[in-house]
Amino acid sequence: MTHRYASLLSIAGSLLFFSQCATTVETDKPTATAQRAMRQEVATPRAADSTGTALSASTVTLPEAPSSVEAAAPKTSADYRKAIKVADATLASKPRDFDAVLTRAKAKSHLKDYNDAIADYNFAARLQPKNAEVYYNRGLNRLKLKQYTAAISDFSKATRYNPADKEAFFGRGAARMQMFQFKTAIPDFTKAIELDPTYADAYEYRGISFSSINKPNEAKADLEKATQLNPAAVKSLRRYAGK
Repeated sequence: MTHRYASLLSIAGSLLFFSQCATTVETDKPTATAQRAMRQEVATPRAADSTGTALSASTVTLPEAPSSVEAAAPKTSADYRKAIKVADATLASKPRDFDAVLTRAKAKSHLKDYNDAIADYNFAARLQPKNAEVYYNRGLNRLKLKQYTAAISDFSKATRYNPADKEAFFGRGAARMQMFQFKTAIPDFTKAIELDPTYADAYEYRGISFSSINKPNEAKADLEKATQLNPAAVKSLRRYAGK
């Protein structure tokens, strides 16, 4: 198991049954070789628990991957504001500098300035229209703004340009869950599992989706597997499979 996957298993989010604030953390390197560090929480639609009772809106936490070892991400608001100033200075002389645009977009997202971040991602997409990371990160911001249809479109583009991106498939599945599209979310989680058979969160959310369309056997199998991979998933196992 790679360090990346081990980190995913140790800090991956599980379904939480209370509302809380969250910070979108995106890829911290502006180049295509960046490793993704993301954590995105979005409200899920009502789903049925093991008794068939509809649940109130809850919070889904998408998994967080380890940060790149090449450069540590800024940790404070001051760091992000400084990054924006540096990017602005670069863009003043090089207005089409892709790395500067992407760095500024990520910093704005860390500061929860999601609309401005999306504007920068729009520009980045024009500069590099086949860059999967741009669409993936823009999708995260759109999830935060509850722009689920647009987020699905972005994650779809991310998977088109990087078919091996398990997190883009996972993100699209999570966005579809927000729109009660449990049946169409399931294939996305399945693809994420095909790409990474140890992807605990994908098993967990696929299990929840199965439960929501009244497939208790499939739900139980997935949630048991998720719990084997990530013991924190036992909360979902108990809630959705009654175990």
